[in-house]
Amino acid sequence: MDLKDFIRNVPDFPIKGIQFKDVTTLLKEGEAFATAVDYMYEPFRQEEIHKVAAVEARGFILGAALAYKLNLGFIPIRKPGKLPAETLSEEYELEYGKNAIEVHTDAVQKGERILMVDDLLATGGTAAAACRLIERLGGDVVGVSFLIELTELNGRALLQQYRVHSLIQYPV
Repeated sequence: MDLKDFIRNVPDFPIKGIQFKDVTTLLKEGEAFATAVDYMYEPFRQEEIHKVAAVEARGFILGAALAYKLNLGFIPIRKPGKLPAETLSEEYELEYGKNAIEVHTDAVQKGERILMVDDLLATGGTAAAACRLIERLGGDVVGVSFLIELTELNGRALLQQYRVHSLIQYPV
């Protein structure tokens, strides 16, 4: 099954010049969705993993499905102000400014091995910030798994110290 066949390209979204990779067309097809989740986990099959973490919003869908499949806990990483209890925050650079993500301070126990999941690797800023959050809580990131990677944006450069896997690669 070629999963690229299930990804819709939306030109000029959210702004002119962007070729948005829409994964909702993959998510609505049961066999494609299940195959994607299985393949995202495959390179980490031999790793001891305690929990799966993912960044909102589409990352939640893939990460939660993978956590369920593996019978593991799930760690949501969200935009500031969205989590109800005490949080830890991490800023990261955007093309024009900064953004931040947060995680509950009790999400990770010291030494837990965490698989980070997201739908898309572009510049790597969000994923790197998410990994830093896990490490600040005492967790070990065993790897970072993406459904899609935009290879020409070189997001892997910010994730060099991690094992990175992307299922589908596109040039920009």
